[in-house]
Amino acid sequence: MRKVCVVITARPSYSRIRTALEALKARDDIELQIVAAASALLDRYGSVVDEIERDGFEVASKVYMVLEGEQPSTMAKTTGLGMIELATALENLQPDFVVTIADRHETLATAVAAAYMNIPLVHIQGGEITGSIDEKVRHAITKLADYHLVSTAQAGVRVQRMGEVPETVIVTGCPWIDIAAGVLEKPELDFDPMKKYGGVGAPLDLAAGYLVVLQHSVTTEHDLARTQVQETLHAVAGSGIPTLWFWPNPDAGSDGTSRGIRAFREAHDPANLHFFKNMSPTDFLRVVYHARCLVGNSSAGIRECSFLGVPVVNIGTRQAGRDRGANVLDVPHERGAIAEAIRMQAAKGRLRSDALYGDGAAGPRIAAALARIEPRIEKRLDY
Repeated sequence: MRKVCVVITARPSYSRIRTALEALKARDDIELQIVAAASALLDRYGSVVDEIERDGFEVASKVYMVLEGEQPSTMAKTTGLGMIELATALENLQPDFVVTIADRHETLATAVAAAYMNIPLVHIQGGEITGSIDEKVRHAITKLADYHLVSTAQAGVRVQRMGEVPETVIVTGCPWIDIAAGVLEKPELDFDPMKKYGGVGAPLDLAAGYLVVLQHSVTTEHDLARTQVQETLHAVAGSGIPTLWFWPNPDAGSDGTSRGIRAFREAHDPANLHFFKNMSPTDFLRVVYHARCLVGNSSAGIRECSFLGVPVVNIGTRQAGRDRGANVLDVPHERGAIAEAIRMQAAKGRLRSDALYGDGAAGPRIAAALARIEPRIEKRLDY
């Protein structure tokens, strides 16, 4: 039986791979090994590992590797520590393939460990374009990976232009869209987010509509994180619209983002903001689906919201260059521009669904690909 090890290092990593995990678990020709690592293990980022286990998956190994500080140097050190600890986990599990997801520094640690251990590496969501350090990391992983399961045809073209042979590039779509497709089939918001997930902040009446905010630090602008989030806070609080705000990823600058949020709450005690660490992927997308618009710089605004038809105010450079639908309005980190964009986008209502990132069947395609591909670890440029 083929052993496939999937390394999940953060909240978005699990959301982006869950339907593939379900499809892999259902196959009788694959032994699924899940490694939970980095911020996926930490309570302050929502303890994603608990969500994984509640969904019925067995976690084969837990790898603690996050260093405190949330600075560029600690990201680099976390990557180095991750290589050491993940190598031990892979040595114990002896998988036939390792799957790594997207473009975080922990993802790079997974890729380096697998490559040096001669374990065929499969990369999910390569070939895309964004701002920040993610761009360098994503393409570095492409060169370390042996197979590339990409979200769009254009992403596949970019991977091949980097010298990867066509037979190793498979267009599967994005598994996040599978969850979004399920939300469209059953869109009812049948729970109260504040009662189910707690959070902190003012109690909100969501009946007349609300915003969702998901803003992360930009690693190449980490010293501006506090200023940038405060511009968004002023614009969102000033809108008067009830807002569900989600905590940022653990990147360089996220400490500044967190401090900016806490300082704003203490100074202004906003009556229309409520903050959350995490939600299950399905609940999160149900909440997003019913929002008047999503505000921030998360790829969820580019990927899932295009499929769900939710208007988006995308702030700053973090998603610069990523393929996007007509639902996205780009603005700088400036409160006046953000406020005006919120006013415009929140008035639009539901938009047409755009299948740019997939049709809702990526998970089974990924599982089928992992069951049929042949092990390979040798690579050479073909140009």
